Amino acid sequence: MIIRIDSLTFRYPNGTTALDGVSFGVGAGERVAIVGANGAGKSTLARHLVGIERPASGTIEIDGRPTDGLGIAELARTVGFVFQNPDDQLHAASVVKEVGFGPRNLCFPAARRAELVESALRRTGLTAARDTHPHHLSLGERKRVALASVLAMDTPVVVLDEPTTGQDHASIVLLGNLVDSLAADGRTVLAITHDMDFCVEHFDRVIVLANGRVAWDGPVADWPAHVADTADESLELPQLTRLGRRLGWEGPVTTVPGFLDRLSSGTDPAPLPSAQTRIPLRDR
Repeated sequence: MIIRIDSLTFRYPNGTTALDGVSFGVGAGERVAIVGANGAGKSTLARHLVGIERPASGTIEIDGRPTDGLGIAELARTVGFVFQNPDDQLHAASVVKEVGFGPRNLCFPAARRAELVESALRRTGLTAARDTHPHHLSLGERKRVALASVLAMDTPVVVLDEPTTGQDHASIVLLGNLVDSLAADGRTVLAITHDMDFCVEHFDRVIVLANGRVAWDGPVADWPAHVADTADESLELPQLTRLGRRLGWEGPVTTVPGFLDRLSSGTDPAPLPSAQTRIPLRDR
């Protein structure tokens, strides 16, 4: 396990318990989506992985090392964290300087720094914007700059906080392909997300947090059945799953290829419900 969390508890200074006995492990190369309602503890959990927050009790191990006593700079060699708001981590006068900041601080040799920076710019579609000031870019582009700055640090673990927020379709496709390629390279990707479509298309496993606890942990293929059975209104089925249910198909469909396979197999959809039929909100 590259990440091992055991009985993690965290309380804010006002006494609010954000995490309450959270335990799970993540293997190298896994793609794990962490979902749940606002305030469930998702981002708080992610900040623990890079040392921004520290546990009240419980333990965290990253790549076999307890995080107790490890500073943010040391943890940054293993875990790269992309903030939900890119402006929280962008400070350089150009995109290329921003992307080069991390590997320079990690004291990588010049040749390796240059290679990592160029690769990160290329993989995030930012090569043409290399000399642009980050704050002259759109929100979606700034999010990609923040992502590129983490990729250039070449960490074995990448944590993404709401990566698809503010992104257009082309950027989400690029991001999804990047998540897939990182996993293919053996790197671990964790995403804090409300985007269920992105989750089922690009992740292997889903962890649900509710009231600071792990409410469910399982393979993404079992996720639609869990959502259909739970009373948690903050969880939503993927769009294609909802459409398949409206068409009367047996079993969940979650991806475009799976949906097209159902269509090409000649599956006969059931009649659509009448306008008077009430459709539960989570199925719309």
